[in-house]
Amino acid sequence: MKLPFTSASLPALKGPEDRMTLRDHLAELRVRIVRSMLAVTLGVIFMLAFYDPVLRFLVKPYKDLCASKPNLQCNGQLFGLGPLDGFSTRISVSMYGGLLLAFPVVLWQIWRFVVPALHAKEKKYAIPFISSTIGLFVLGGYIAYWTLDKALEFLISWSGSGVGQIFQIEKYISLVGLMVFAFGIGFEFPVLLVFLQIAGVLTPQTLLKGWRFAIMAIFAIAAIITPSGDPISMLALAVPMSIFYLISIVIGLIMQRRKRKRALNATDDDDDDHDTAGAAASA
Repeated sequence: MKLPFTSASLPALKGPEDRMTLRDHLAELRVRIVRSMLAVTLGVIFMLAFYDPVLRFLVKPYKDLCASKPNLQCNGQLFGLGPLDGFSTRISVSMYGGLLLAFPVVLWQIWRFVVPALHAKEKKYAIPFISSTIGLFVLGGYIAYWTLDKALEFLISWSGSGVGQIFQIEKYISLVGLMVFAFGIGFEFPVLLVFLQIAGVLTPQTLLKGWRFAIMAIFAIAAIITPSGDPISMLALAVPMSIFYLISIVIGLIMQRRKRKRALNATDDDDDDHDTAGAAASA
């Protein structure tokens, strides 16, 4: 019996010169989807088992803020305002955490699905692509968590003096999850730009020429996708994205220079071969 997540029957493809039928593509896609769903399921089960310590970790910025700022009139506790709030919160935490834990596996499955369409020279970017994507996502999530207390302080301060704070647990967890995912996705921006330069869709000269408009667009996008809407979180997202934009230009220039150098060396080798062949013919 063949399991749906095994690919033993799929053809071994080495590059775009090999051709897959539509049936092979669908079979490969099914394998990758099933493996990704299995990874997410295992991640959700793991988060369900460790729900209490994970919840304490997520609530810690709020508790620390309330303990250090008595004038905010909050005690760091979260409240359930309905009988289903506890259950829905546990499911939300498990889903968010399961997706985060399964993210490397899902990313690897996406890459394995794309690999047959790539040349051998393009496949060498697999490890840098996956490691940088995971690393930047984790960095974005960390910055979101690090700025969470500052964002909460800004939002609470707008309530006015004399207003006590009672946070609903479901809404708080949703805010934290959206913050982490928004920052994580935003920090993937340089990976996308480098990929587009490798694919030839963009050039570093094009990015460098439009850097002013790009920075303005980055700040506008950061203001839109930041769930809390506070300026601290927006700046914490927009400033790194702007720096990453400039770094992607530098990486593109380096790759462009290396490509030209390889092309020049290949031309010199061809000239040497022609000279050798001409000398042999004259002899």
